[in-house]
Amino acid sequence: MTRIALYQATTGIDPARNAADLVDAVRGAANGGAQMLFTPEMSGLLDRDRKRAAARIAAEDADRVLSEVRGAAREEGLWVALGSLAVRREDGRWANRAFVIDPDGEIVARYDKIHMFDVDLDSGESWRESNAYAPGEQAVYCETPVGRLGLAICYDMRFPALFGALGNARCDVISVPAAFTVPTGKAHWHTLLRARAIEASAFIIAAAQVGEHEDGRATFGHSLVIDPWGEVLLDMGDAGPGVGFAEIDPDRVATVRRQLPSLANRREFHHPPAA
Repeated sequence: MTRIALYQATTGIDPARNAADLVDAVRGAANGGAQMLFTPEMSGLLDRDRKRAAARIAAEDADRVLSEVRGAAREEGLWVALGSLAVRREDGRWANRAFVIDPDGEIVARYDKIHMFDVDLDSGESWRESNAYAPGEQAVYCETPVGRLGLAICYDMRFPALFGALGNARCDVISVPAAFTVPTGKAHWHTLLRARAIEASAFIIAAAQVGEHEDGRATFGHSLVIDPWGEVLLDMGDAGPGVGFAEIDPDRVATVRRQLPSLANRREFHHPPAA
């Protein structure tokens, strides 16, 4: 069994304070015996006021949160899947970027969120992620203590092709950090993530933002660990931020893929012409 930790956060608009909270989470995960910590989407800054946020978004090599988490990982000898940070690209646009950090504090993988959250909800909320963020173009995975880890971020979970690609790459675990809205969370969070686990025959680890944030938004919480059969192993609910733990069995992936070989049975097919 492999022990993992999830940090459920209520990230605010001050990167320094968020960095301190993340360092505390790294220490808490290590003290709890975890081999790897998973954190939510936008762990370093959550601010819907893009004019205010712009002053706090830096290039990767100048990002304070990333630097402090790398230092904490090195000090504690812990792997960290840093769910995502807003970083400034060389072309001046922003990226919603996930990082995997090893116990030496080195970055072993980066993934830029592919699918942009551009929606208008019945609740009156309107989101246009693509106005500020440039989408990624490539699926990413890397080798970690939990096995082969595939990377996704939040809204990506609505697009099965990405998870099919990670399943075909034989990822054992897929990380889906999120800052899910409350209305969509109530309707779809558990259903979508259980479906993604089942179709990829992989563990899903989804560290989430929770509660009322400084920028006025509310997020759903319910950080989850789901096994390849779709069974929920951990649900952290919506009570607030904190570190939770789960044990995952690497042999479970092989067992499920043997019992239900959907990845092996998958076939290519021709799409009908567009209407």
